[in-house]
Amino acid sequence: MRIDVLTLFPEMFAGVFGSSILGKAREKGIVSLHTVNFRDYSTNKHHTVDDAPYGGGGGMVLKPEPIFGAVEALTSAEAVVKPRIILMCPQGQPFSQAKAEELAAEKHLVFICGHYEGYDERIREHLVTDELSIGDYVLTGGELPAMVVIDSVVRLLPGVLGNELSAVTDSFSTGLLEYPHYTRPVKFRDWEVPEVLLSGHHVNVDKWRRQMALRRTLERRPDLLSGRELSKEERLWQEQWQREQAERAQREAQGKAREGAASDGAVETHKEAGS
Repeated sequence: MRIDVLTLFPEMFAGVFGSSILGKAREKGIVSLHTVNFRDYSTNKHHTVDDAPYGGGGGMVLKPEPIFGAVEALTSAEAVVKPRIILMCPQGQPFSQAKAEELAAEKHLVFICGHYEGYDERIREHLVTDELSIGDYVLTGGELPAMVVIDSVVRLLPGVLGNELSAVTDSFSTGLLEYPHYTRPVKFRDWEVPEVLLSGHHVNVDKWRRQMALRRTLERRPDLLSGRELSKEERLWQEQWQREQAERAQREAQGKAREGAASDGAVETHKEAGS
């Protein structure tokens, strides 16, 4: 896979592209990572890439010429495989694991990282294939979001991770959050590893992991289960946990009631003693 990033700050990517998983993937030749300063494609003598918006208003808008020029220099009109040209912006489609898997199947990705108030709309309308957002908040530029997406995509490429199952069992890859993990020591400050993980019984371990993944999703991200059809076994697990939660809530309420009654009794005893 080839990835090109159009940015005014290519130095921001040096550490990210040369370290950890991305750095190793690059060394193995699985992915080639490049940055392009689109200021080099400015068409005026001052090399400006932004201008005031028509109609007035605050901020500056990125001009279309440098962006189009940089993208067209990276792509060939005769190329059989057209790149996905991805605009990082707050108005874009929310990025997800499913989108990462989709992009990981491509041969060439081009990311456009903007600054200032926004982009000339003609960039959106006539150049990009995808608009992506990593969340409902505003950053100073598209560089950090592009790094997030690139890391998420590259780790899915064959040969990048040491254990190919790692990407398959990650949170969101199965539609659920990932199950809990434990390692040595077995006991740490009176907290012990669940016995089933020490049993060596792979069927039971797998069942426990599926249970914990579903339970964690129900507790923390129930929205992920919207539209997902639970199996009969999963529904039984869900019903069992709901009963446990109801019983726990009842016990806590009873405990608080007893504490309240004991406190009231202590106050009455104090009053009687005072009188």
